[in-house]
Amino acid sequence: MDKKEPKRLYRSETNKTWAGILGGVGEYFNVDPTLIRLLFLLLVVMTGFFPGLLAYIIAMAIVPKRA
Repeated sequence: MDKKEPKRLYRSETNKTWAGILGGVGEYFNVDPTLIRLLFLLLVVMTGFFPGLLAYIIAMAIVPKRA
């Protein structure tokens, strides 16, 4: 039987603005990265900037680049 590798989240090398985190999320869920960026921006503005930016910084530290 052919085993599939599990789907993994990586930073995007093609759809990146800063670190490729949101582009990678868009690729993972097969959604336009621009939509993910707009939703993230809305979340950051509504939560007072700090929690969203902190989450992005943490994601930069733990989400690997594709090898």
